[in-house]
Amino acid sequence: MSKIAATDFGYAPSRHATPDPRASANAQAYPQSLLDLPPGEARKSLLAVHEILSAKLPANKLSIYEAGGGSTSFLPVNILKRAHVTVVDIDADQIRNNDYAQTKILGDIQTYRFQPGSFDLVICYNVVEHLADVEAALLRFCECLKKNGLILIGAPNPNSLSGIVTKYTPHWFHVWFYRQVRGDMDAGKPGEAPFPTFFHPLVSPSNLAAFAKAHGLEVIYRREYESPRFPEMRARKPVLAALVDAAASVVNFLLLGRTDVRQGDYHAILRKR
Repeated sequence: MSKIAATDFGYAPSRHATPDPRASANAQAYPQSLLDLPPGEARKSLLAVHEILSAKLPANKLSIYEAGGGSTSFLPVNILKRAHVTVVDIDADQIRNNDYAQTKILGDIQTYRFQPGSFDLVICYNVVEHLADVEAALLRFCECLKKNGLILIGAPNPNSLSGIVTKYTPHWFHVWFYRQVRGDMDAGKPGEAPFPTFFHPLVSPSNLAAFAKAHGLEVIYRREYESPRFPEMRARKPVLAALVDAAASVVNFLLLGRTDVRQGDYHAILRKR
């Protein structure tokens, strides 16, 4: 493991918590989205993503397309500083909340088209699960990407315990979870998560990998990891977390170790050949 991937930071469980001075000390090096992650697999994977992006992207000025984006960036600070970021989102509140993109476009990433070869990087983070036509969006990403350009996907794993619960529970339950378990009292307000979830088949990591292979994309990084919701629950709601952990252990036992249903999220980086 590299030195950066082993780095640890203070954890702020919600935007309303008292800021941790260790997080403030690292604010110039790491985005707040990473500092807010609890210690664990999610943070380690995002750090690995940052290393790959820093190593694989051109060293000069970058052109980045963020497909769906509000107030939070998941990109390394050193990349954002030398990038022109274009964000497209269907939600006007999300567009207004974005304070780091130089170009903001109110539009649908499933249909919006750029000139071919426009971008070094397309990032779609916590967005594809909300799309009715993921294939259309992915085809638009491929079209606008330069040769050797990268696509970063961050998404929930629909085959995990949290993915199944999200898929088969009503939206009001998601809002309740964000407010009562995560401590985000703005959840469900205009422009604020959680948003309605569709879970198109291509959101599945294996289906996404198959799509990539069929469309001239190489998967250079893929990691499924324990959802940060688990350590959040352990910190904020230990009794509830113990029950959920026990349920996950039972399901893992019944699945004979073929998978770990706690792996509720994943990162994938695709490179255009």
